[in-house]
Amino acid sequence: MSLVRVHNFSVSLDGFGTGEGQALETPFGHAGSRLMEWAFETPTFQAMGLHGQTDGSYGVDEAFAGSWATGIGAEIMGRNKFGPQRGPWLDEEWTGWWGPDPVFHTPVVVLTHHPRPTLEMEGGTTFHFVDADPVSALALARDLAGGLDVRIGGGVSTVRQFLQADLIDRMHIVVVPILLGRGERLWDGLEGLDERFSIEATPSPSGVVHLAFERR
Repeated sequence: MSLVRVHNFSVSLDGFGTGEGQALETPFGHAGSRLMEWAFETPTFQAMGLHGQTDGSYGVDEAFAGSWATGIGAEIMGRNKFGPQRGPWLDEEWTGWWGPDPVFHTPVVVLTHHPRPTLEMEGGTTFHFVDADPVSALALARDLAGGLDVRIGGGVSTVRQFLQADLIDRMHIVVVPILLGRGERLWDGLEGLDERFSIEATPSPSGVVHLAFERR
């Protein structure tokens, strides 16, 4: 059976995976870019067009960041990761944050209560918009993945739902040393999660801590 994985998912010290007030100009709400600044200094993210203050380091952060696509055949993401719109689609001109050639290069299942036609992009990315529970969405993603692993890409509520359904095998969480105070918390309702996973912590000179969760 293929694995279900989470990669490069950042949370604040107080557990928020995004800030309050997501909008087109602020994908992470009032958190701004602070949750992802560690990633912008890695060659993996710079290859996606997301640049920080340096030319990129091949240290601890890159060692974790660089494994996000290896062996992945499909991604599942929530509506809020695909875009800032809520409710029924006012139009279907919005095709995601990533331009004409999104970084995924695989099928992507977008969870939404308002399905729309499949969207084919450059580079092999195809967005499938479905109204489905985690089990059904995973079954579809596995069919699309062709035997490879499935990545749960976020946002916060999507990762939490798949954890609550006990469908995740490996998870990489990055604890960023900031306090957000408000937004959407990852860990709510997940008491006892540590009993289901072995957890290893790796600190980075950048100040973040990488947590690697492996199903027991």
